[in-house]
Formats: sequence, C-alpha cells, structure tokens
Amino acid sequence: MEKIWLKSYEEGIPEFIDVTRYQSIIDVFQKSVAQYGERVAFHNMGKDLTYNEVARLSKQFASYLQNVLKLTRGERIAIMMPNILQYPIALLGALQAGLVVVNTNPLYTPRELEHQLNDSGATAIVVLENFANTLELVLAKTQIKHVIVANIGEMFGVIKGNIMNFVLRKVKKMVPNYKLSGSVSFKSALSQGAAHEFTPIELSREDLAFLQYTGGTTGIAKGAMLTHGNICANMMQAYVWIKRCLKDGEEVVITALPLYHIFALTVNLFIFMQIGATSILITNPRDLNGFIAELKKQPYTVFIGINTLFNGLLNKPEFTQLDFSKLKLTASGGMATQQAVAERWVKVTGTPIIEAYGLTEASPGVCANPLSLDTYSGCIGLPISSTEIQLRDGQGKEVGIGEAGELWVRGPQVMRGYWNHPEETAKVIDQDGWLETGDIAVMDEKGWLKIVDRKKDLILVSGFNVYPNEIEDVVAHHEKVQEVACVGVKSEKTGEALKLFVAKKDPTLTAEELIAYCRTKLTAYKVPRDIEFRDELPKSNVGKILRRELRDEAQNRQINQTA
Repeated sequence: MEKIWLKSYEEGIPEFIDVTRYQSIIDVFQKSVAQYGERVAFHNMGKDLTYNEVARLSKQFASYLQNVLKLTRGERIAIMMPNILQYPIALLGALQAGLVVVNTNPLYTPRELEHQLNDSGATAIVVLENFANTLELVLAKTQIKHVIVANIGEMFGVIKGNIMNFVLRKVKKMVPNYKLSGSVSFKSALSQGAAHEFTPIELSREDLAFLQYTGGTTGIAKGAMLTHGNICANMMQAYVWIKRCLKDGEEVVITALPLYHIFALTVNLFIFMQIGATSILITNPRDLNGFIAELKKQPYTVFIGINTLFNGLLNKPEFTQLDFSKLKLTASGGMATQQAVAERWVKVTGTPIIEAYGLTEASPGVCANPLSLDTYSGCIGLPISSTEIQLRDGQGKEVGIGEAGELWVRGPQVMRGYWNHPEETAKVIDQDGWLETGDIAVMDEKGWLKIVDRKKDLILVSGFNVYPNEIEDVVAHHEKVQEVACVGVKSEKTGEALKLFVAKKDPTLTAEELIAYCRTKLTAYKVPRDIEFRDELPKSNVGKILRRELRDEAQNRQINQTA
C-alpha cells in the first residue's frame, strides 16, 4: 500500500497548506488582535477579557520576564495552572519573550513535578496557589530561580477578588499552606512589567515554542519539542477543515479540557484564537453540576470534549434539559468515542460528535472526519492537509487495505524530537521523517482510517489478537453500564485473559448478566469472564480512563496471590 495523501472527501479542502504563511504563534495572535480586538477572547467565572486586553496583559507579562527577571530567548518556563484567565496571559507573554513553555499538570505528584522541571531545565514557573505546596516540596531539588504565584481572585477586582479568595482559602480550604520564599504574585509581575518597555523578539517557525510532556509509546515522560512552525501548521490544517462550518469572529467555544494538554492547547486556544472565537474557560470540569450551571448562562456554538466527558454529562438529567439550538459543532479527540455515547449525544443535542485523531508528537492533529457527517462513523476519517500516513507491520513493511498495521505519519506538524533524548527520538522518527504513533489502524478501500487500539494495549488470547476498544464499545452499550475498561492479565490457560473493570449505572447489574450479554455480541475468545465492579474508574487529567493503572494493579494482585 503506497503512502496515502488527503482524499477529497469534501470539496474545497486543499491537499496542501502554505506552511510559510505565519512566522510564529505570536504572528497569528497579533493578527487576531488587530482583527478582533474588541471581541471577548476569554470568559471565566463571570469575567471577560477582550483580545485587546489579552494583548496588553500578555505584553506586560512578557516585559516582566524580559526586563525584571532577565530571562533570555530559549529559556524554559513552566506553567502550572488550570483553565483560568491567567493561563493564556502567561503563555502568550512567555512566547512573546522568546521563551519555551513547559505545560505542567497542576495535579502532578511531587515526584512527577520534580522530574518534569529537572528534565526540562525550567528556570521559572507560574503556579496557581492551590498547587504551590507541591512546588514547595521539590523546589530546592530543581533549577527553578523565579516563582510567580497566581490566585483565582486577582483578575476580578478588589472586592469580588477578595471574596473569592476568602471562600477558597478559608471556607472551602482549597489552598493548602505553603511557603515559597522570594516568590511574587502574578498581579505584581504584571504591574512591574508595565513599568518597563518591552523589546519585541523576532521569532521564526524553527524556534521552540513548547516542551509538551508525554509518555509516548515507551511510558517514560519526555518533552516533545514543538516549534512555532509545528503549531502554526496544525492551526492552518485545522482551519481549512472547519472554515465552511464556522464563521470567523462569531463562534463561542466551550473549553473544558485543560489547556495544558496538547489537544485543548492547539484546538481550543490556538485554532479558535485564529478565528476570533470566544473561549469559555471551565476551571473544574469534574464538577459536573457546576459545569452544567455554566453552560446554562450563555449560548455556545462549539463543544470540544472526549468520550468520558460526554458520557458524564449525558448521565446528568440536568444536561439533557439545556438549550442546544446554537450548537454547530461537537468535536472529540484524545481517546476513542464509543458508539453508545455518540448515539446518545446526537439524540440529546441534535449535533453529531465529529472525531479527530492526533498525538502530542504531532501537535496534535493528524486525521479528521468530515464535518458533514451526521452520524457516528467509528473512524478517524482521513489525513488532514499536507499530511502523509502509512500503515506498517512489525517488520516495517506496509500492509494492504483492510489489514491492521501501525500508523505512521509525516507532515509539518510532526515534532522536532524529544528534548535531550536523541535515543528515544530515533525510536519513533525514522530517517525519512516518519513518526511512529504506536496506534494500530486499518484502512478501507476509500482511504478512511479506523483506530483499532494502542499497540501496547493489544491482548493476545490463545494467539488471537483482542483489541480492548472493541470489547469496551460492546460493553458500553449495555444499559446498566456507566463506564468500562478492558485490560489483559496473565493466564496459564490462554497466555492472556480479558479483565473488565466496570462502573455501574444500575446497581442491579451482575457479572453473570454482563457475561451473558457479551456472549450475544462477541466471539467466544473475546468474551471476558473476569469482571470487577468499581464505583469509578481512574482517569488522567483530561479524563482518559487509565488502562495502564488498572492493568498494573491487576497484575500486582496476581503476583501477590501466587507469592
């Protein structure tokens, strides 16, 4: 099978993009400010910031980094915040100052935070005070010299801001005690920056913009080196995909997925910034009741999410009563959308979930379904503009139509490599620039792709390949199932066996009932016999169910039982 380019599934989508159109992310941002300056760029907890205000504040922060902290081009700065107004200000300010942003999960454990800060060599960090105690525990073991501490209330004026901070600190006890000597407040950093003249940094497509940490295909956390050119290319690739569905300067997008994750970073922040959209920042999407209350407040036209978020909302009766009349587009990425969830979503909202596919190492977009779809396709669509894909077997040879193979991708959005890990880079990017994704896919005769599963999640039962996605999709259709995860465990009889972890929607559900159901839907070797019920399943920061954690737990339990 020869390499596949974008097929013309919708008239008007070009085969190639002009990668020279923008020099940097800041180039895109400044053009958006010039065109949409008075439009609201970000809304959070009742507070609006226009594009002009974001430009002014981010320039002040850039000036602080440049003139007060004396940070130089290429230095790394970590940003450890959820979706609050300070996040885009800090990020855009850091990029304007020529720095490399290290997006950092606020929920990291001290061990995880220490690793990322040391591996990246970050010399400065912006952290929300709610998570400053974690930083305190590791700060002395890192190269961090400058700490900027943000608080929720500082963007809301003196009276409202003080009330918000009092409630968070004293009533809800959401800010653990911490001591970070020499730290400055985010508000003070802006004030100090405003007192100096910022000298613009001339950026190019080759300049690093992000060290975006990911486990990749090997599990060890590594920083994917994403350049300004990588991100700009993915912005343009996405723009030609969405432009006929959405209107520049008119859209309102729900930003519930964390901006420090590559999916929301590129899609919600940069792609929709490019078209002058208003982004509704949801600080804590796990609080579904609070999330739904926010959705009631104003019409929105775009909803970006993942399967677990859609599923969680659909199981809330209050969500089904919302007004979806303005909703134009629901897009999904990050993990496979289950058919049962997709079918319920379109029934409730009237808008289908359009799946896209990508990975951190590709900034992240690789493939997408056409926006004209009105039903669940079960596919990831076709490669986006200027993107090549191949499916290869274990020996690196291309496989035929209908055969499962590992997905490889090449395009202007593919990372430069892993930061300070040339040996890991060589494992996933070959000499011709092809990136190994670690995902198993099949292609039909029209060129449409379907992800079968992660290569590392493949389960071998008596020599037969079993893909957890298939099992989970079947089980998720059971009316009494809330969530499900399928993993492989060791078996003396079959080599590996299937184990299901299930969160019930209906407490009357039994293992026997579920096994009987699976027997009507799956061939014998795919039917799980080992079922464990849980109140909830472990999830990552963006809501992906953590199969690895469940698999390790099950395997450790087996070891302890045989010891």
